Amino acid sequence: MGGAFRGDRMDAEIAQRRHFLFVQGPHGPFVRQFAGALRAAGCRTTRLSLNGGDAAEWRDPDTQICFGAGIRGFADFITDVLMGRGITDVILYGDSRAYHKMTAAAAGSLGITVHFLEEGYLRPHWITYERGGVNGASPMLQIGSSDIASVDATTPLQAAPDQWGAMWGHLWHGVIYHARVWRGRKRWPRYAAHRPATASQDLRHAMRALTTHPFRLIRRRARERALMRANAPYHLVLLQLGHDASIQNHSHYDDMRAFMSDVAKAFAQGAPEGDHLVFKAHPFEDGRDRLEAWMHTLAARHDLAGRVHFLEGERLATLLDNARSAVTVNSTAAQQALWRNLPLRAFGRSVYDRPGLVSHQPLTQFFADPQRPDHTAYLAFRRAMLMTSQVPGGFYTRSGRRSLLRLLPAMMMREADPYSVIRGGAERGAKVTDGNVLSLSARRK
Repeated sequence: MGGAFRGDRMDAEIAQRRHFLFVQGPHGPFVRQFAGALRAAGCRTTRLSLNGGDAAEWRDPDTQICFGAGIRGFADFITDVLMGRGITDVILYGDSRAYHKMTAAAAGSLGITVHFLEEGYLRPHWITYERGGVNGASPMLQIGSSDIASVDATTPLQAAPDQWGAMWGHLWHGVIYHARVWRGRKRWPRYAAHRPATASQDLRHAMRALTTHPFRLIRRRARERALMRANAPYHLVLLQLGHDASIQNHSHYDDMRAFMSDVAKAFAQGAPEGDHLVFKAHPFEDGRDRLEAWMHTLAARHDLAGRVHFLEGERLATLLDNARSAVTVNSTAAQQALWRNLPLRAFGRSVYDRPGLVSHQPLTQFFADPQRPDHTAYLAFRRAMLMTSQVPGGFYTRSGRRSLLRLLPAMMMREADPYSVIRGGAERGAKVTDGNVLSLSARRK
């Protein structure tokens, strides 16, 4: 994050003319608290609730609009809301849900600014704020290498944190949200969730992830110790949630099984005989896709018995420190591989899929002789992200939210988007550091 966004004073008269519409958001109290920060700055705020979870998190019926008529009528409805309520800004969490796509399209046609929030590209101590889209639609993909290289390179960067983030907070708020969606299913019977599961299935999956986490953690650490004792060279496969928007909207895969099939086949054909393959699950993988069983099926199919391993999601540092390479679709965990100058092969659209960072070798050739990234180019890219779209803080802890409430209102009130500080070489040489936010994890409550 660059200083250009932090200390701006928001003109009170301009703020009073701004009316922000929230359409869903991260689970928990962030949306309600952030709306309060915008109102304290003089803005008006309204919440569009699509289910019982949204409605319960807002708590102010006077500024809440409830929509339950079904997805087919939503495009006309949201256009009427934007025009009739005098909305000047829309805040969305992600850009791939059907309701969000319709909202962004309607707002864009009316000249309304659309702000996108997302989990951090650099986790766990940052969140992402962009305009125009996130992940595979991020404006960062349009920023040239020369603009990225213009960022001051003298400020040292701290080591990349090796954990996903505030997992317990995320799981807890997710269980509460899905329970409220389930309780409100009769009031919102035609709510079109962005995942194929029903409300009761989502609640069951969330409860399972929360209650089984300690057991899975113990099993994961035992398996990791066994892998380290074996002392065999291995390639690390960073799995994701098959139903996540990064897979469904920013890759050619429909699920993790198809990706695992391609990886196992290429590994059998290209990797040296002594190498092993480690599939590392996403921290929130709940077992619905039976990925470990599928791995064993692939091992039998490609004669890889004894050379493949399955580890559940947790910290990555030890695994990455000892790996020969990393393979993923477009996981943000790949940033930790790039930080370690580890060869990386990715198969989906992502902000880090840039020349010099991600290998584009055929996968069989990659397993045989993986090419390392340009580490200098990655460090410049990391500094550019910290200077633009990465905001210190988090959605799921009190200390993380306090940081966001200090920084985000001023950023959203600015006419220029976050990338203006590096686009076209503007403000060249501005310093940036991520060391001042690493203490957030120690202060979690």
